[in-house]
Amino acid sequence: MSSDDAQGIAATFDAAAADFDRVAADVWNPTGQALAFQAGLRPGDAVLDVGSGTGSSALPAAAAVGPNGLVHAIDLSDEMLERGRVKASDRALLNIEFVCADATTWEPPSTVPEAGYDALLSSYAVFFLPEMDQAFARLCRLVRPGGVVGVTAWRDTALREYATTFLDALEPHLPQPLPDRATEMTPAQRLDAPDKLGAWLADAGTEAVEVRTLSNLIPATEEFCWNFVLGSGLRATLTGLSAEVVERVRGDFVGLITDRGLHTVDATTLVGTAKVIAFP
Repeated sequence: MSSDDAQGIAATFDAAAADFDRVAADVWNPTGQALAFQAGLRPGDAVLDVGSGTGSSALPAAAAVGPNGLVHAIDLSDEMLERGRVKASDRALLNIEFVCADATTWEPPSTVPEAGYDALLSSYAVFFLPEMDQAFARLCRLVRPGGVVGVTAWRDTALREYATTFLDALEPHLPQPLPDRATEMTPAQRLDAPDKLGAWLADAGTEAVEVRTLSNLIPATEEFCWNFVLGSGLRATLTGLSAEVVERVRGDFVGLITDRGLHTVDATTLVGTAKVIAFP
């Protein structure tokens, strides 16, 4: 990852930290809890949580592995991590460390067993990795043979109507048109169906792949819809716009939500886990 790319991602999520937490109870936390549960974490396990944000999967992981286990929660956004540190302190979790670090260069510290981590978790984050396949395969090699890896990704139906409505409200206010959404292929779209996510995990050097679908249909209130823009990757689309223009975008967005009869935000998520194969 170039320093400019890393700084851009960090800046977006530093700015989004407070809004990220405003929607955590509806979006991030249920999935993080499901990921930690499906990973089958055990007391004493060492866990690496990549793209941890404010701790939606790292905190339940810390609770699962107990005082004899450890969790390294890494992210590029220190503002997000600081919120995670406060939550961990409030819950008296002493076995978790929130570290501002680049996942593409992370190496386990000496507190991790020589064989590697027992588990790697990443919730809604792997598609932000540059050279996603290679970067994730490298992270898998930090996990001991037989250890577990787990990721979450949006289902192909998720956010479709919501995001289209927002981008339709945004586009008239931009100095340049958005890319053609019909032809734009993002890393996230390579993981957006159970068979796709399962095959991708297998290709990273894993076996015993399991992918479950977590249905999550959230009432499309005006407050939630706007907070979700500000507390997710969509926030980056507002970069460079004045406060006045952003407020006009919000007004147009709310109007389109009503006009189109958008009653729920589809946040359906895929939760995939697998075991790491021994590397030669």
